[in-house]
Amino acid sequence: MIDVELDPSRGGPVAIRGAVGVERGERGLLPRRVRADQWSRIPDDFMLASVSQCAGVRLAFRTAATAIELTVNGTKMVEDERVPLPASGYELVVDGRLEQTRASVAGSRFVFSFERPSAYRVPGDDDVLRFDGLRGGVKDVELWLPYTDEVELIALRADAPVSPPAPPVGRRWLHHGSSISHGYIATRIGATWPVAVARSTGVELTSAAFSGNALLDQLTARTMRDTPADLISVKVGINVVNGDLMRARIFRSAVHGFLDTLRDGHPDVPLLVVSPIFCAPVEELPGPTMQDPSRPELWNITRGRAEELAEGKLSLGVIRDELSRIVHLRSAEDPAIHYLDGHALYGPADATTSPLPDNLHPGDDVQALMAERFARLVFGQGGPFAAQG
Repeated sequence: MIDVELDPSRGGPVAIRGAVGVERGERGLLPRRVRADQWSRIPDDFMLASVSQCAGVRLAFRTAATAIELTVNGTKMVEDERVPLPASGYELVVDGRLEQTRASVAGSRFVFSFERPSAYRVPGDDDVLRFDGLRGGVKDVELWLPYTDEVELIALRADAPVSPPAPPVGRRWLHHGSSISHGYIATRIGATWPVAVARSTGVELTSAAFSGNALLDQLTARTMRDTPADLISVKVGINVVNGDLMRARIFRSAVHGFLDTLRDGHPDVPLLVVSPIFCAPVEELPGPTMQDPSRPELWNITRGRAEELAEGKLSLGVIRDELSRIVHLRSAEDPAIHYLDGHALYGPADATTSPLPDNLHPGDDVQALMAERFARLVFGQGGPFAAQG
């Protein structure tokens, strides 16, 4: 096997796509989805874990190798340092087609729960992911990292030389969203709807989807402002309600501020604002959401009450109205801004045929449904991201 230099800054042939930067860790490289100059603005350990995870990040290169090995140390967020580590999925895509998947159950722990004031890291074992039996001949390879882990890339080996990938030909799509975009209960990275859309439409995805943290943070907006993009989408609302973190007055201002920051760096790029998909507990009631203590399985409900809406609290219905109004208002001076009602991706009727497993997050079936609809409505003929010419 041939050792491959992973670091592009040292002349290595591997491109690290879907990251906005790469940091050198203790023994390898850490792909980052938040700009280095914004890292100190991360407000808590929950957001730190979320932004550190490698949703949408992949290694790209060309090779005739029939066997490839990647050594990693993946850090997984867990509530207890003694529990077995959950499996994390790595996907090998060859010439645009998914060829193999490998699961890793080794790694380090980021021990966190909302009941503890601070998180801590427990170092663990490296893992070697081996992909073999590949066809011969030169091929374009993408190795997608798990959305669940912060991944330290330690070593790459192959049984044939590795060369840089061809420059990407697809348009650059920058997407921000919550755990519904990040993944959460999706079984693998390729099952998450933004990755499925990117693969089906040929665009180059950079994911700024942060589980639990689509909260209109300026550190996110500034990262997106400074990230090259041809298309931008922002899906926001559910996390605001989950945490009961804003009232209508500040929500309006925060949305405008977030969009203004994006426009500072991307004044003319097609910009799509997407409101929340259907979520029964908070459609007409405000948050905060919570786990139902009367049920043994995970099942989300709300503590919010209808009368609190008059106090400025936010339900998903209120948020959809606010986002639609804001986009309509801004479109008078910004013809490249667009709005998509989240019910068009997953609505009340869908909830009866394809229910959400925990009453909040989509399983693989709904992720696939959302991907198909987003690709058709947004990238299809007449859509805001339709190819021109």
